Amino acid sequence: MPISIRQTLALAVFAAAAHAQAADLTVQMHAVDTTTGKGKALGSITIAESAGGLTFTPSLTGLPPGPHGFHVHMNGRCEPNEQDGKKVPAGAAGGHLDPHGTKAHQGPGKAGHTGDLPALQVAEDGSAKQPVQAPQLKTLADVKGRALMIHAGGDNYADQPAPLGGGGARIACGVIGG
Repeated sequence: MPISIRQTLALAVFAAAAHAQAADLTVQMHAVDTTTGKGKALGSITIAESAGGLTFTPSLTGLPPGPHGFHVHMNGRCEPNEQDGKKVPAGAAGGHLDPHGTKAHQGPGKAGHTGDLPALQVAEDGSAKQPVQAPQLKTLADVKGRALMIHAGGDNYADQPAPLGGGGARIACGVIGG
C-alpha cells in the first residue's frame, strides 16, 4: 500500500519534532547534602546543542550571590564519598570531565579539562538565569551520564594558588540524564 503525501508529511513533522526534543536536556539541580548528597531542589539547568558548543541555561534560586565555579564532572552521581579518609560532599561525582587526560584546569575553550565551564553568575537575590556556552563540548553525548556541579566560590581557571581554580566546596549537583 503506497504512503500518501499527508502520511509522508506527518512522518516528517514527527521526525523533526523528535530530533528537536533530542537537542536539549534538563538537569534538576539540588543543594549538596553532606549525608545523602541530595538536598533541597534549587531549580534546573537546560543544556542545548548550538553551533558554538553546548549552551547551559540555568533557572536556579537559593544560591549565594556572586560568581561560582561551574563544571561537568566525570561521574553521574552526587552522593558523598571518602577521599584520604575524609567525607567529601558530592565526591562520588569525581573530578572535572577530562576525557583526554590533560590533568590541566585551564578554563573553557582551552586545552585543559573539557568539563571546565564559564563561571555561573548568581544575582543578589540568589537566582541564576544567565546562559553560558561551552565551546569544547559539542553534543549532548559529550555530557550524558555525567554530573553538573556548582562550587562555593569563583574559578580562576588555574591550579595556583589553589587547585582546580579555588572554587572550593561543592554546593549544588545534578545528574545529566538522557
